[in-house]
Amino acid sequence: MASNADFVQYIVDQCSGAGEIAVKKMMGDYCIYCDGILFGLICDNNLYIKPTEEGATQLKEVILRPPYPGAKPHFYINEIDNRDYLTAILRATIPALLKSKPKSKPKPKSTPTPTPKPKSKPTP
Repeated sequence: MASNADFVQYIVDQCSGAGEIAVKKMMGDYCIYCDGILFGLICDNNLYIKPTEEGATQLKEVILRPPYPGAKPHFYINEIDNRDYLTAILRATIPALLKSKPKSKPKPKSTPTPTPKPKSKPTP
């Protein structure tokens, strides 16, 4: 089930106290960003935030659940009507996401070194 556009806009409005909120549609659901940082997902009309220790300190109740089958668990946010609460969670989460270890760049594929051809002996 895809997320409803009105619900997505409501979440954007509710999170706007934390910074510039943007969403990008992804297969019927949405990635949600604050000041260019991906912090969560809106899936099936539910808000999920990437888990961080700092964000957990702001939650009234920590509920971890995957936003879709096969996904890593995220904080499931069931209290979306409290703008101040969402702002506090995001203000704790975003800096934690920024300081988390960046993913290493993939190593370039090595090309096999050609084996030298044996030199032919001159014929007498």
